[in-house]
Amino acid sequence: MFAAPPPPQRAFYLACLLSIALHLMVLFVPRHEPAAGQRLPSRLEARLQPRPASVPEAPASIAAPPPPAAARPAARRPVLSSKRPGATSAPTWSAAEKAEMNDFLDELARAPRPTLAQRSRAMAREEGRRLAAQDEAEEALLELRPNAPPIHPFSLESYLDGMIRRLNRSARYVSNDKRALGVQTAAIQFRLNPDGTLKSFVVLKAGDQGAEIAFIKAIIERSLPFSPFPPDIDRAARSLGITICIRPGSGDGDFGFSRMQGSRC
Repeated sequence: MFAAPPPPQRAFYLACLLSIALHLMVLFVPRHEPAAGQRLPSRLEARLQPRPASVPEAPASIAAPPPPAAARPAARRPVLSSKRPGATSAPTWSAAEKAEMNDFLDELARAPRPTLAQRSRAMAREEGRRLAAQDEAEEALLELRPNAPPIHPFSLESYLDGMIRRLNRSARYVSNDKRALGVQTAAIQFRLNPDGTLKSFVVLKAGDQGAEIAFIKAIIERSLPFSPFPPDIDRAARSLGITICIRPGSGDGDFGFSRMQGSRC
């Protein structure tokens, strides 16, 4: 029989046995091999993912589209309102304002009303003014403009009076043969432009007053130009016509122009 080894050699043999046992375990333990075609990569690799077949590649010859322009600000939509254009809300009145209005209406109701006689006189005055304006319009034949504004009666009356004074002054410097005066009634009409110049001279009725008509025409020509139309007459009329009646035996033989107050020749 063999003798037992000393203690140091026994530790060495035990270490060798353990090493042999570990190697045998490694050799006989089953290992999982990788599947066929698979290989463990020995290094890190990066791959590009292929592009989908449905998206065609842009040809190199076509230039890239320009960048989109800056987006315009959206136009502001008009604000809708339930009020009609020009409509105003109903005014609100305070109690003090209502009381003041009631007092004013009561004062009007208490005011004395005009009597029938007073109303009649007022209507007569208004009718007189209307007839006077009508007579002046007949005496001065106005050629009105389209949509002419009204002419103030005082303005027309003042202009006609100025024309008569100018004609009477000019008559002093024109000779007149009174031996050739006729006995019949005659009438002439002359018309002025807005600047006071003569537009026309027409004999409406000659009779036996040829010399008197020539005398009146000479007076009118000496009086030219008359004063321009006042602004209100100028705005309303293109021309103004004046009719002159020749009535023999109406006076004491002295010559003079005067207004006939609407009477006709």
